[in-house]
Amino acid sequence: MKTNSRTPASLPRPLSPARLCARLEKTYGPVEPPEQWPVLDELVAVILSQNTSDRNSGAAFEELKRRFPDWDAVRRAPVARVAEAIRVAGLADQKAPRIQHVLRRVLEQHGRLSLEFLHDLPVREAIDYLRQFPGVGPKTVACVLLFACRKPVLPVDTHVHRVSQRLGLIGENVDAAKAHELLASQVPERLVLDFHIQLIRHGRTVCTAVRPECDRCVLVDRCASGPARLNEIGRSASLGRPRRT
Repeated sequence: MKTNSRTPASLPRPLSPARLCARLEKTYGPVEPPEQWPVLDELVAVILSQNTSDRNSGAAFEELKRRFPDWDAVRRAPVARVAEAIRVAGLADQKAPRIQHVLRRVLEQHGRLSLEFLHDLPVREAIDYLRQFPGVGPKTVACVLLFACRKPVLPVDTHVHRVSQRLGLIGENVDAAKAHELLASQVPERLVLDFHIQLIRHGRTVCTAVRPECDRCVLVDRCASGPARLNEIGRSASLGRPRRT
């Protein structure tokens, strides 16, 4: 099936993940591993982050911690109280029962509200365990295992997805679920954290969804659409017109 109007020969050759990370490190600096939270805290935080900004999900997590003394209190509370506490994160009426379901299942299965045992599971078993919970998809699983357990599982958020497509690492019609699989097969385990964070940095600051700043992109020579955008920027500048994207 044809997925790109340009022929493969006309597309720039993708950089390897190692060379891509090396270029981005020169621009954004090295990646410092983020604070490592308890696994259950990370899971709840990532559920709250679904379909909202980091600021809103962080505020919701802090409010949940402020209103309830521990996760058992969240489990036992009326679902409306939990939803009220996390309202700022959006979709509170979906996320509150989702969080309580996780807490109930963990307690039923293990007798205590802890997921620290995931540190000791092989990656595949840890993935399968987390996928049992409704609303916990590939990105949520990957975030929990990468950040809380330091397992080499690559989360593909909107920035990683978009930048990877523009750089030809995945096809333009590849959805998020398939992207996890395809990128995982390309990125060495030692680079998973760097790749994830560097592409997010680049996607937020330069390779944005609506107005990518190709004229200051260190990867533009390996981007399928970058050179055309640069030409458009140059034409607009020579005619004194505002830049179009």
